[in-house]
Amino acid sequence: MAAVPVYRWRLAPDGLATRRQLRARGLRPGGQDVAAQLERPRRRRGPLVAYLYSIEQAKPVRLMTPAKRAALAKANAARRICPECRRDAGYVIPPSLGMCATCAFPDEQRAA
Repeated sequence: MAAVPVYRWRLAPDGLATRRQLRARGLRPGGQDVAAQLERPRRRRGPLVAYLYSIEQAKPVRLMTPAKRAALAKANAARRICPECRRDAGYVIPPSLGMCATCAFPDEQRAA
């Protein structure tokens, strides 16, 4: 693999974009290799690195199929179900608690 050019923060040439920038334009890298690297210096740690891709070689984002959309909706719904009381919490249950706030803090809910 050849060495990729490295640019400093905000000094990348036109025609290159990060994954997020491509996505904002409705594009994806589409299997192309990294065209360049962007580095943002930090004081006490190594630099932040972002990979740049050619906008010309980018492909359009694939549309979500109905089956994928249904699977994603089912997965998101499962993240809202409390494993203790089996009710829809109305929000994504935090992994740190592992259950809805009502089940995690029952004494505080009765006092309110």
